[in-house]
Amino acid sequence: MLQSLRLPHPLESRSGLVQLRTASQSDLDALIELLSDDPVSAARGDHAAPADRPSYLAALEAITRDAANALLVVDRDSVVVGTMQLTLIPGLARRGATRLQVEAVRVAASERSHGIGSGMMRWVTDVAAPAVGARVVQLTSDAARTDAHRFYDRLGFVSSHLGFKYFVG
Repeated sequence: MLQSLRLPHPLESRSGLVQLRTASQSDLDALIELLSDDPVSAARGDHAAPADRPSYLAALEAITRDAANALLVVDRDSVVVGTMQLTLIPGLARRGATRLQVEAVRVAASERSHGIGSGMMRWVTDVAAPAVGARVVQLTSDAARTDAHRFYDRLGFVSSHLGFKYFVG
């Protein structure tokens, strides 16, 4: 499944070459920092509080154990500057199409507008999706992320659905 993807994979950026690779436990603190650096994530509770580290670690371990999931990082000179999670979703709709869900796309503030996010998403659409047999690449984006919406529009993603969430507990 997703573990069959050929990683690490070099990505070109306007500020030089970076590497897309599978995340490991040693990346956990950098991943937590990327989440907490984002205002929307911070409003949801991602504050990089030390007491939350065990929850993040448990999530990282669950993701890496599941062959239908991959947590990826982008690093420049061994410093994590981006991340995203991929999940394969088999389905009956669209004549049995498999979907590749992209979640939690983040690029460090200091690295934004250098082409890293574009490189990550082009790799998903051009390399990862065909390699795993996905016919649809999909993602959701918080309604407040208007800059992200313009970014995904520029990459050819279509705003086709309205999403709903129900929070339990």
